[in-house]
Amino acid sequence: MAGGIKIATIGGGSSYTPELVEGFIKRYENLPVDELWLVDIPEGQEKLDTVGALAQRMVKRAGLPTKVILTTDRRAALDGADFVTSQVRIGRLPARVLDERIPLSHGMLGQETNGAGGMFKAFRTIPVILDFVREVQELAPEAWMINFSNPSGMIEEAILNYTDFDRAIGLCNVPINMHAGIARVLDVDESRLELQLQGVNHFVFATDVFVDGVSVIDEAVEKYAHVSEDEALSMKNFMSIPFSPAFIRGIRAIPCPYHNYYFHTDEMLSEELREFEEGNVRGEVVSRLEDELFEIYRDETLDIKPGQLEQRGGARYSDAACNLIESIHTNRGDIQYVDVRNNGCIEGLPSSSAVEVACRITADGPKPLATGELKPRIAGYVQMMKGFERMVVEAAITGDRDLAVAALEMNPLCPSDKLANVVVDELLEAHRRYLPQFA
Repeated sequence: MAGGIKIATIGGGSSYTPELVEGFIKRYENLPVDELWLVDIPEGQEKLDTVGALAQRMVKRAGLPTKVILTTDRRAALDGADFVTSQVRIGRLPARVLDERIPLSHGMLGQETNGAGGMFKAFRTIPVILDFVREVQELAPEAWMINFSNPSGMIEEAILNYTDFDRAIGLCNVPINMHAGIARVLDVDESRLELQLQGVNHFVFATDVFVDGVSVIDEAVEKYAHVSEDEALSMKNFMSIPFSPAFIRGIRAIPCPYHNYYFHTDEMLSEELREFEEGNVRGEVVSRLEDELFEIYRDETLDIKPGQLEQRGGARYSDAACNLIESIHTNRGDIQYVDVRNNGCIEGLPSSSAVEVACRITADGPKPLATGELKPRIAGYVQMMKGFERMVVEAAITGDRDLAVAALEMNPLCPSDKLANVVVDELLEAHRRYLPQFA
């Protein structure tokens, strides 16, 4: 491709796409995207057409020469791409609702990326993403692949250990929200703050906090130990509960919001059971929100990203992807939080495994910043979650039902051996058409 940049977005019919387009528009000077290919499956054609038309209007309004191309031909989209982004949901939102409702029907937490729900999302998604990786290797071997399909960390784990592709980067909006939230608690500008992270996707801790390069972890821990419910780090897609001062001081770290599921399990379960009874599990709420968004997107006078998109739990995801792509393209050397191969960055976790850490972003990809030994106060839990992830990935590749049961039992959100068997079998049956490896 002469001069311009070609970007292929797999899952281009997603409701998040307008945020991605807005991100490319505002970075055009440093990241001149010549062609943005939005690709989806034939079943997603209507959504692709709707969101693609909005994308084209947004680019036109910005007065940019970027061509937005809509297609269901993934190979054409990938051919010669410089960057590939992936934002897919195999089985779409009805599958997410099953991931949430089936465990909850047995009194077990059902969540999109944690426990049984996260495990089955991984089972559906990993084989498909590995197919994408093989196509990228064939058609765009020099491309960087940015994946923000969930569960992002387990997908990165699979790519690192079951392919020889080393240009895939996992991305999540949780560390970005942590960065913003901790800056707010400390009352400093986000640009002055950097975090040291240790852990895995959706199970990560800030183990050091720097303002202008100087560690302020003691002050950060003390202030975070006393935050109100409104100030606690939170996500739009689930309830936020502050941790006790004793816990925060005791671990001398700041947990990500998803730790609510593990350290406030009773409260989270009781809230989700109430939503279950009301027909308001998160997947059902998001389905209604998506219907509203696409109704808004169909307005042919709309040519900007609508404010209602902020209500989706993944707000800032797409902007983070654009920021990462811009930093690679410009060799910016800034610090971003991504999922990459550990390679000794966190001593105490396997070298080949995916970890979520601070990286310096260069033209040669992310360079993880060494964190030293996994902090002893969080080590046991992080190692257990990494063990769970590795079992899930192996089961996703091999279709081993017994390994799936064992993996779920290893997860702290599973209350018993009996329930692990029941829930795995019900979810295998519910998702049968998306799980050929388990046939």
